Amino acid sequence: MSEAAKRSTIYFDPDLHKALRLKAASTHRTLSDLVNEAVRRTLQEDQEDIAAADDRVAEPTMTYAELLDDLKAHGKL
Repeated sequence: MSEAAKRSTIYFDPDLHKALRLKAASTHRTLSDLVNEAVRRTLQEDQEDIAAADDRVAEPTMTYAELLDDLKAHGKL
């Protein structure tokens, strides 16, 4: 852990805590390392989702009713 690391209290479901402890022991990593990695991955996924949404912002939209009408018009319903 770096000197700039911040301390926080997190309450885990007992089963999740047990699983994390076992994974930490079996991978020779700390619980903090595992949690930090999981949080980083989640934030990265969020960033990717936001980028994908931004890429699609100019796409035309249609209502659900319009979609159903389109599917019916093209013989898919």
